[in-house]
Amino acid sequence: MSEDQTPPAGHDAADEFLADAAEAEIAALKAEAAGLKEQALRYAAEAENTKRRAEREMNDARAYAIQKFARDLLGVADILDRAMAAAPAESADPAIKNFVVGIEMTGKELLGAFERNGLKRISPERGEKFDPHKHQAMMEQPDADVPAGGVVSVMQAGYELLGRLVRPAMVVVAAKGASAQPAPAAEGGAANPYAAGGEDEAGGAVDRRA
Repeated sequence: MSEDQTPPAGHDAADEFLADAAEAEIAALKAEAAGLKEQALRYAAEAENTKRRAEREMNDARAYAIQKFARDLLGVADILDRAMAAAPAESADPAIKNFVVGIEMTGKELLGAFERNGLKRISPERGEKFDPHKHQAMMEQPDADVPAGGVVSVMQAGYELLGRLVRPAMVVVAAKGASAQPAPAAEGGAANPYAAGGEDEAGGAVDRRA
C-alpha cells in the first residue's frame, strides 16, 4: 500500500466513536418509543375510565330524574292491581267482560312502559326466599307448604329503577309454629313488628293493607 492509501492516524478510533454514538442514539430512541407507548396505553386506559364514569353518571342522572315521576305512577299501578284482583273472573254481561279486559290491557301496557324505562316490578313467587334487600315483611304466619322464611303471599308489589330499589315488595312470610296469632310483646319490650293492626314507634296504628 502506498503512502497515499494509508489510513490516517486515529481512523479506527473515529469509526468506533461513531458506532458507539449511533448505538447510544438507537438505545435512546428505543427508550423514548417505549415511554411513548406506555404513555399512550395510560391515556387509553384513562379515556376508557372516563367513558365508563360518564355512562354511570348519565345513568344515575336519568334514574334520579325519573324517580319521582316513577313513584307517582306506582300509585296508579297499585290501583290497577286492586281493580284486577276485585274484577269478577266470569260474567255473562259483555260490558263487564270488556271492562275487565280493558283494565287488564291497561295494566299490561303500564308495566310495559315501566320496563322500557328501567322500572322493574318485584313480585316474589310463593315459596321464594325472603330477600331483605327487596322485600319488606309485613307479617308472619305459619304455612305447611312454605318453609320458614319463605314468601307466603305478596300484599303489595315492589319496584326497582335501574337496579336501585324504589319500593320493597310488602310480603307475608312463613313462620315457625302452628299458630297464626301474633306473638305477644315481651315484658317491657316493643310490640311484634309483624303483628297486623299493631302500633308503630310513634304509638299510631300501623296500616297493613296493601
